[in-house]
Amino acid sequence: MTSQGFTVDLHVKVLDERVVERAKARGVDALVYAPHFTRLSDIRERARSFSDDELTIYPGRELFTGTWQQRRHVLAVGLDEQVPDFLTLDGTMAELRRQDAAVLVPHPGFLNVSLGREEIARYRDTIDAIEVYNPKHLPHHNRRAQRFARETGLAQFTSSYAHLRSTVGEAWVAFEESFDDADAFAAALKSGVDREIHRRDGVGHALRRGLEFAHLGYENSWQKFDRVMLQGTAPTHPDHVAYGGAFDDVKVY
Repeated sequence: MTSQGFTVDLHVKVLDERVVERAKARGVDALVYAPHFTRLSDIRERARSFSDDELTIYPGRELFTGTWQQRRHVLAVGLDEQVPDFLTLDGTMAELRRQDAAVLVPHPGFLNVSLGREEIARYRDTIDAIEVYNPKHLPHHNRRAQRFARETGLAQFTSSYAHLRSTVGEAWVAFEESFDDADAFAAALKSGVDREIHRRDGVGHALRRGLEFAHLGYENSWQKFDRVMLQGTAPTHPDHVAYGGAFDDVKVY
């Protein structure tokens, strides 16, 4: 723990030795590792392999709900069982409630990949926190996210949302106590435990934000998505054998 308490970068997409080194150098105590289109068991294994006495890695899932044209992202921490992508938003939220996971809204109202005001209001009793600062956001996006949080009274969080290693530790949340594992951390998020929101600033931060924003072009490539993910053999597709048809009634592909 630092003088700020227990500091968590609450959403990163990348995890390797360089990410761990950067997080430690920036005084981060824990990361939530939640890559897209990766099975929970693989996320857990990778999180364990990079956790040590100085840095805790909590496994999470940023779930891709709905169709490509109407996609909405939902961040979950503390899952007990695997949840596929490409379910209806109702189906995803019902499963997260069933598992009593912590449900977070990343980058609210951002482009066409986020929960907006209406969805946040509809699932107010399921959602545990809203992201109020994201390095990929432009200033008006952050102001809108903060307004959503005020209007709903939901707890707030921030993250680096790092798709690039250099962004890790650009934004973080400080808690008064540490959490031994993802279940304990999820329980704290669900309870609305006190926290402080922090981020870096200055020229370096602006440059890293710009690089992350530029990365959106590749990240949101339909060609990449169609080639890799719309096959029933993809690891988080609901038709994959791992799910045994359990989500057939709420899948969109």
